[in-house]
Amino acid sequence: KETSQITAQLLEFNFKNFFKNFKRESKILSEETITLIESHLENKNLKEALTVISHALRNIDKAPLNIAVTGETGTGKSSFINALRGISSEEKDAAPTGVIETTMKRTPYPHPKLPNVTIWDLPGIGSTNFPPQNYLTEMKFGEYDFFIIISATRFKEIDAHLAKAIAKMNTKFYFVRTKIDQDVSNEQRSKPRSFNRDSVLKKIKDECLGRLQKVLSSQPPIFLVSNFDVSDFDFPKLETTLLKELPAHKRHLFMMSLHSVTETTIARKRDFLRQKIWLEALKAGVWATIPLGGLVRDKMQKLEETLTLYRSYFGLDEASLENIAKDFNVSVNEIKAHLRSLQLLTKNNDMSFKEKLLKYIEYISCVTGGPLASGLYFRKTYYWQSLFIDTVASDAKSLLNKEEFLSEKPGSCLSDLPEYWETGMEL
Repeated sequence: KETSQITAQLLEFNFKNFFKNFKRESKILSEETITLIESHLENKNLKEALTVISHALRNIDKAPLNIAVTGETGTGKSSFINALRGISSEEKDAAPTGVIETTMKRTPYPHPKLPNVTIWDLPGIGSTNFPPQNYLTEMKFGEYDFFIIISATRFKEIDAHLAKAIAKMNTKFYFVRTKIDQDVSNEQRSKPRSFNRDSVLKKIKDECLGRLQKVLSSQPPIFLVSNFDVSDFDFPKLETTLLKELPAHKRHLFMMSLHSVTETTIARKRDFLRQKIWLEALKAGVWATIPLGGLVRDKMQKLEETLTLYRSYFGLDEASLENIAKDFNVSVNEIKAHLRSLQLLTKNNDMSFKEKLLKYIEYISCVTGGPLASGLYFRKTYYWQSLFIDTVASDAKSLLNKEEFLSEKPGSCLSDLPEYWETGMEL
């Protein structure tokens, strides 16, 4: 019992310190859930704390995310949907662009890597004869987590009335003004001497607000975006806003669905994954008293699957690397030669990373026995999965700058493993 109380005290301290390092929009647990877990730990109720964590993780893993995108034909709606899905309009299963809208039905576009994420293309309300309330009923309003209303020019009063109907049903909506890159470029060409980017953007936003404020009592959220450069204009701000306003258990899924095109997005993905593996390690057996052998075999078999999954989240899967190689005008093998994450599980001298880790786990199992070995193993698992995440995130960041990436000499991250190994042995 005394050991259990000490364990709970250590967990409480570690839990509070771990989660206070993350901003609200980057937390995969709600503040209420975090407070509840802390309360259980303070009361030395370790079992209850793990029950809450298990329930939270189930919600994160199984939660569906449905995004509704509506707007008239020619507003860049399809390109925006493709940008959210991280694919180009030329790829297989992309939302078709430049076509005339002929149907009044909604069209689902599943995320290419995350089956729980679906983006729904809805016909613009201006192209239907439905009043806002009937429109929402026809489009199955209750299935969406939020609405994005798109325009390439000025928003219409009917768009504002739609937003008002959405708000009455306690669902979030966001106005997105597309093709901003074209507007800015045209303005710069026509007025090269007096051109001021910030002034142009303010003017566009003010014009968008004009008609909307006649219908809406408060200033609506408007984001100016380019579908072809999601790192510029208000796209990053839109990303942050959605993360803040989504339910906590859906933030992780939304974050994983985003295209890794900015350092901020990559860093956020890394933070989300760190929280998830920390909670999973805690739930699965840091303090468990179950035999170690089966766990070792099971987890060792999943090392490569885990690393492959992380590479997919950060846009380093095989299909993405082929696209990057085309953009960089080099071979896929040349890209791979520069990626440190691809070398984590390869041979280094006479022993691979997996063989070293298995040898270490077998050693602590023989020396300490089941429960303690299990705890040490899961601490070790968290450490090495963190190494996976950090290495993959570092690769993703390096790919943001073509010139710097290709100028670096291809090298093996395994040369750094002795340092990681020393640190890991101390855990």
